[in-house]
Amino acid sequence: MGNEPRLGSKVFYKIGEVSKISKLPAYVLRFWESEFSFLKPKKSRGNQRLYVQRDVDTVLEIKRMLYEEGHTLAGVKRYWARRGRATVKRGSRKELAQRVRGDLQAIIRMIDSHSS
Repeated sequence: MGNEPRLGSKVFYKIGEVSKISKLPAYVLRFWESEFSFLKPKKSRGNQRLYVQRDVDTVLEIKRMLYEEGHTLAGVKRYWARRGRATVKRGSRKELAQRVRGDLQAIIRMIDSHSS
């Protein structure tokens, strides 16, 4: 149990770590990448998948929608498509810049707190 990755404790998570966090097999995560265009973890030079916190949160949200709420793959895709369009329509560039600035400031505070 002590070796399990903790959510939010790292910048990047490998697929095995995301598999443990989400309690899903790696092949399910790879399948979801092929089904959901918005779930695209970065790849390392060695071609390993590198998930960021947002990707892990997305995986957990998809899992909840499919397994707990009983939505279909098509239903989850429709939800995310509507959510994506709504986000684009609602957010102006200025608002987006403010959100990004806030996220960056939070990251800097986190780094500062870990280095002291």
